[in-house]
Parts: sequence; structure tokens; C-alpha cells
Amino acid sequence: MSNFWRYVRFGIRLLTNDPGFTSVALLALVLGIGANTAIFSVVYGALLAPMPYPHPDQLVMVWSTINGNNNSVSPGDYLDWKHNNSVFQDVVAWNGSGFSLANPGGPAEQIPARVISPGTYRMIGTGFTLGRDFLPEEGQVGKDHEVIITNQFWKERFGGDPEIIGKPLRMNGELYTVVGVLEPGQSDRLESKLFVPLSFKPDQMSHDVHWLLTMARMKPGVTLQQANADMASVTRHIAETYPASNKGWGASVEPLKNDFMDRGTIHNLWMMMGAVAFVLLIACVNVANLLLARGTARQKEVAVRSSLGATRGQLFTQFLVESLTLALTGGVLGIAFSWVLLKVILLLVPPNALPSEADVSLNIPVLLFTFACTLLAGILCGCAPALQTWKTNLIDTLKEGGRSGSGVGRHGLRRTLVVVEFALALTLLAGAGLVIHSFYKLTKVNLGFRQDHLLTFNLPVPDTRFSNPEQISMFYRQAVEQIGALPGIRSVSASTGMPMQGTNFGMPFTIVGQPAGDRASRPAAGFNMVTPDFYRTFGVEISRGRSFTEQDTAGSVPVAIVNNNFVKKYLPAGVDPLTQRVVIEEIVPLKQKLGKEVAWQIVGVYENVHNGGVRGDGFPEVDVPFAQSPWPQAAMAVRTSGDPASVTKSIAAVVSSMEPDLPLDQVKTMDKLVGERLASDRFATILFSIFAGVALLLAAIGIYGVMSFAVAQRTHEIGLRMALGAGTRQVLRLVLQEGMLLALLGLALGLVGSYFVARAMQSVLFEIKGSDPVAVGSVSVVLLIAALLACYLPARRATQVDPMVALRDE
Repeated sequence: MSNFWRYVRFGIRLLTNDPGFTSVALLALVLGIGANTAIFSVVYGALLAPMPYPHPDQLVMVWSTINGNNNSVSPGDYLDWKHNNSVFQDVVAWNGSGFSLANPGGPAEQIPARVISPGTYRMIGTGFTLGRDFLPEEGQVGKDHEVIITNQFWKERFGGDPEIIGKPLRMNGELYTVVGVLEPGQSDRLESKLFVPLSFKPDQMSHDVHWLLTMARMKPGVTLQQANADMASVTRHIAETYPASNKGWGASVEPLKNDFMDRGTIHNLWMMMGAVAFVLLIACVNVANLLLARGTARQKEVAVRSSLGATRGQLFTQFLVESLTLALTGGVLGIAFSWVLLKVILLLVPPNALPSEADVSLNIPVLLFTFACTLLAGILCGCAPALQTWKTNLIDTLKEGGRSGSGVGRHGLRRTLVVVEFALALTLLAGAGLVIHSFYKLTKVNLGFRQDHLLTFNLPVPDTRFSNPEQISMFYRQAVEQIGALPGIRSVSASTGMPMQGTNFGMPFTIVGQPAGDRASRPAAGFNMVTPDFYRTFGVEISRGRSFTEQDTAGSVPVAIVNNNFVKKYLPAGVDPLTQRVVIEEIVPLKQKLGKEVAWQIVGVYENVHNGGVRGDGFPEVDVPFAQSPWPQAAMAVRTSGDPASVTKSIAAVVSSMEPDLPLDQVKTMDKLVGERLASDRFATILFSIFAGVALLLAAIGIYGVMSFAVAQRTHEIGLRMALGAGTRQVLRLVLQEGMLLALLGLALGLVGSYFVARAMQSVLFEIKGSDPVAVGSVSVVLLIAALLACYLPARRATQVDPMVALRDE
């Protein structure tokens, strides 16, 4: 142990005596270890860490299923599941919502909220800073005017008022009593800030309309297989009891952990973990090369120590301990760097991309991972120079002052490491190039509508505002007319869905005249209620037939417009779509249930728009006139002649004049909406580009260091060549050829790696098949240019060698 600490002290003294070498080596290690620590913090928090609940493995999501697809749950199904299962301790449900919260002396503000079953927090194990969970009786209509708030919202909005319990809040024009403040943590990372009890009105108690999300806690010892088997029995019995609504429907029990996390985001996180692992490997190779070069200058020291009795094992241990000392220093600094990098990453992460349970921080498991990376880096960096001590020729080294140690073997190892470094760098750069090219293609997609000069917003009108469908139609007709009369607005539309955001409704249908199959196996399409100017406002092209008009009212013939996806997928080739009728159940507003079947006559076909995001052409859609199928909550869009954001205040004034407590919600330009849809791809592109840039820098430093050392070692040879008549160009070519040969060998090896990277990333790339020659070719050129510049500087220095000085020094 005393020898070990002597080696540590000796290593520290050597590092402090050579600040240039130490700075470059530490920079490489800090970048590699810091990047790995930051990304692993995200991966661990989002994917690996246990959820912050008691017995988290018992928590599951329970989905309704139809035709193998997960779906939300109807109130009737939820209550039957709750009472008839034998595998769950409890089953709860919730639904996203929003409440207009009154501001004393100011306009009302729309606050994201959830309507949740009483007892939800008792079931999942979330505690309270103040107050309590909802009581069972508060889940009844008329007794459901209580509210729970998150800890962060309590502090930000109410200043952490300790007397908040029992105070009233005016929400949606009604008074709610605060009964609880949640503990800080997971709930603060939710989009929802308010929680009210879930209660069902008599007309909501149906098995038809699916709008709930359902979670359960399994009984101790129950497995997922047993839970799924039990739910299969329960849903089978429900289907036998309610065949009209439930035939073909089942249930799927799935672990809560990461059930809501996008699979593309999960894949991207693991790909980034692989990317930073490459950065660490490149950093280790770089430092190993620096240590090899430094070891060459210490050959005489090694030889003297050997001659005085030091064993090869002792010399090997000394070099390895020095490397570990360097790595540990880099690890400590890397943690500091990772703290900064993690802050940047969390700013770049798209909202709600990570689960609310993810506590991303530099915790104990992450620091243990950092320690493992540091040890690995120290061993990888130190093995090569340590092993070189075994090959030192004691007699030749003492006789020739260390020159023999700089022979072919040592040069060969350093050159091999440069080739490996370039191969790793190209592999990582190729991955970044693929992601960048994919993102570029995404930004150039024709979305099927005009996104310029568009402002969108929601009107979160409470159901209690209306007593019948005619009032809904009249309200939105007036809103469209009054907003459309404002200066600078060219057209206005109201709809339940819109391009990029989807339709909010999916409805099964049949086509008149086609064979009627089993109701449970009917196809489904998006269902959108729109006002007449919807297509003009969004710039959507009607390719056949006509648009809706003001004459398409509740008393006229039901009409529909479908998209090309619907025609291609569901109508026979050669059949005129304008001769077809689509049968869909009526969606009854204010009651959340389905009504009678309605045969909608197709009067138009429009070109596909991206109604589900940027990727893909979207899904089949059926649009109907808003007046023929009104709905209380709608989104509005206005096309302006100038900056769309500039009309927000005037629109808010119009809405306030119609409904004083009604705020505008989710006010965004369409450009911003499209940008949000690209946020996940942009996040991956930025991080991959940063890590690839670091890899490029380290590779350039690596080849620069090797070539600089080679020039220094060959000063006598270069001076002799110049004394014998070699010109500047010949010397320049001599050094450049050696360096570029290493780069080309690394490039060839890296092309093989890029092929496998392209295959691994295929699922997250857009319109890129296989190894994209544009992306790989571009990054190869960039890497070669970097290598050329890194080789040119030492080559240029070689041409400035004075032959007489070089020969005299030798």
C-alpha cells in the first residue's frame, strides 16, 4: 500500500510538472466522462430507476382493446372492471381536462387539470404536504366541487399559503374548495396543476364512448399473466351482457413504468448512450496516445529504474496508477461538467417527453456509473503505455539515450490507435449525419396545408354553458363572425380537430351498399366537425366535389368530406366517392354518448394533410359540418394578413365580450405547432451533432499529436534529407502522406461501422433507407478535411527545420 501511495504522489508530481500534457489529457477525459454521466442521468431517471411509489411493480395500466389496439375506457366498462375483477386492490380512472381559474382583478386563466377517481393518491402512494385525498362520497355529482393542487402551483400561485386548505377557488365560474396540497416531486412534473373528483352523470353511464384512462394496483403475488387472464374473463362477461357496445372489446394489463413514453424517445435515449460511449472510447484512445508519446520521453527513466532493481511488474503498476490518477482527476472534473451539461439537456428535452416519475439528477447510482467509467478510462488509457515498459531494451536505451525505444513497435501502436480513433469518430459522425439529414427532410415535408400566417387557440367552454346543441352552434357561429370582422383577419374556422393535432374523435363506420360485417370489426376513421371556412383557412385543397357551405345546417341533408387516405383505403377502385354514404353513429353533445346512426353523404374529397404529425401522410378522416354535429369545446384557427401573434389581444377581447370568464387556451401559431411536433427530432439532432463535434475535435487532436510527435522524433532524418537537397514540398508531402494514410485507413474501417449504425438507427430516421450516401459521404469529407488540417500544422513545422541545427543537435 505504501508503494501505491508513492506511485500516486509521483504521478501527481509528473502531471503538475507538465501542464500542457495534463490540460489536453484532462480535456479529453472531462468531455468523455462528463457526456456519459449527463446522458446516463437521463437514461437512468427515465428508463431504469424504480418509480417513486410504494411497491411500484404492482401498479399497472388497464386499457380497453379492439382489433389488437389499445384504447381508452368507457365509464360503464371502468365501473364493471372495478367491481368484478379479482386481481386488483383498487382500480382508478382519470381524464385530462382544464379549468378557467379566476384571477382577482385580472382575466381568467386556463389551467391544465385532471378529473380523477377519489382515492387515487391513496392507491398510488402519493403523500400530501397539506390536507387529504378525495373522499369516496366526493365522487358523486353535486358533491364533487373539491380541488387538490400540486405543491409547485401552491407555491407559485398562492405563495405557499399554509391556510390554503378550506379556501374557495372560482373555477369555470363555480366555487371549488381546496382540500389538499400534494407533496413536492413527481406531481410537480405533470402538466396538470389542478385535480378534481371524477363523477358520472346518469347520461354518461354508457359502454359506448371511451374517454377514460385506467390504472390499477395488483394484489400482492399477482402476476401480469394472471391479471390479463382475469380481465379477459371480466371483459368476456361484459361483452355477453352488452353485445351491441362491447362485442370484440377486451382489456390489456401493462406495467405502468414507461407505458406512456414514446418508443422513439426510448430508442433515441439508448442511441445517445451509445454515442457518448463512443466519445469516451475516443477520449481514452486519445489519452493513451498522449501517454505513449510521453512514455517515449521517459524511456531512459524506465531503463535507469530497471537497472536499479525495479521489476517489470512494479514499472507496469506505476504507469497504470499514474493513468488512474489522471482519470480520477478527469472524473471529478467530469462530474462538474456533467452538471452543467445536464442543465442544458433538460432545457432541450421536449415538454412531457420524459415520464413524470423521472427524477433526472446526479444521484448515487449515476455517480457510481461515473466512477465505473473513470476506472475504465484509467485502465484503457494506461494499459498501452504500461505494457510498453515490458518491451523496453535496457542496454540499448542506456547506450543510445532513449532513441531505440522510439522504433517501429511503439510508432506502430500509436498509429494503430489513431486509425481506431478515426474509425470510431467516423462511426459517430455517420450517425449524426444520418440524424441531421433525416431532420432536414422532416423540415421540408409538404404538410398538405399552408402553415404561414395561422394562429390557433382553443375555447375551453364548460359544458354547463349550453343546454342544447343549437346553443353550441349559435355560440361558435357568432365567434367566427365577430373574430372574422377584426382588422387583419382573412378567414376563421372552428373545428374539433385540425392538421398536426389530430381529430380528437375516432369513429367506427360502415359504407352504404357494402356487405355489413360484425359491428366489432368495423373499420374506423378520424371524425372531425368543422365550420365552412375550415379548408380555406388552412389552405387545404379540395380535389373533388365541394366544400361545406352555410346551407349545410342541422336541418339539411347530412354531408361529409373525406380525405384521399379514406378513399384509397376504404372505397373500391373506380367507384366515385361522391356517390357513397358513410354510416356513423351520432355523437351526442353534453351527454358523452352515442346516438342514432346517421348516413353522411360524401360531397367532397380533399388532399391528404398531416393530421397526426409530420411523419407519414396521416390517417383516414371524415369531416362533417359543425352545425350538423356540434361540440362544446372547439379549436379555432385564423388566417391573418400580417403577423398572426399580433391579433391575439383583439381576439381575446371579442371572446371576453361574449363570455367574460372564458380565456383563450393554447394560443400558438401554426409555425410553433409544427416546431413542437419536430421537438423530439430536433432534440436528438442537436445532441448527436454536439457529441459528433466533440468526436471530430478529439480525432483531430489525436492525429495532430501523433504527427507532431513523429516530426519531433524525425528531426534528424528531416534535417538530413534537407541537407541532401530535399525541398519544402517533398518534406511537406512526406509528413502529409503518413498522416493522411492513417486517416484513410481509419475512414475505411469507420465506413464498416457506419453501416451497422445506419441499420440500428433505421426506426428513428425519416425517409432514409440503409446507409445514406449523402450523410456518410458528407461527414467523411469533413473528417478528412479535419485530418488534413491536423496533419498540415506539424508538416509545415517540419519544413522549417534548419538542417545544420538538426544535425548538430543529434
